[in-house]
Amino acid sequence: MQASPSTASSGDLTTERLLLRPVRAADVPAVTRLWTDPEVRRHLGGPVTEQVVRIRQRRVVGAPGVHAVVRAGDGVLLGLVTVEPGARDGETEVSYQFLPEHWGHGYAREAVAAVLAATLRATPTVVALTQETNHRSRRLLEAVGMTHVSSFVEHDAHQVLYRRAAGPPAPPVT
Repeated sequence: MQASPSTASSGDLTTERLLLRPVRAADVPAVTRLWTDPEVRRHLGGPVTEQVVRIRQRRVVGAPGVHAVVRAGDGVLLGLVTVEPGARDGETEVSYQFLPEHWGHGYAREAVAAVLAATLRATPTVVALTQETNHRSRRLLEAVGMTHVSSFVEHDAHQVLYRRAAGPPAPPVT
């Protein structure tokens, strides 16, 4: 299923099943789980320290580029998709985290595809980074039309960088 995002009020994005909107104060407990859950953080350097969590909790509500991914049918927060202009060598970077109980339902793919489509209207390229061993994330990036462009070691782990340019997505790798 290819997400075809539409813009709702105040810059929100909507897809068939999801609403992507700024983080609200009521979202902070679920977002905190994203930062502290060992399974979510397995390929992200491990759970975030309590001090960093407190700082992030103060900054995340309404933060530019941080999209709370909410299931439209019941309002449950599923995860975050973040867009950071100029984050990696001047290119816009997209990143994402989803709570484990929502993995395997295509929500991340749908949300990332919507954010990519919206972001590529305003920037020529978007990159994403994941650990080489994070096969689920790599499949997601390829499914949304991103292409593996380099591999390197960073943060003591083998990383892979993906890129997508504005225009039609590259055909998926089979």
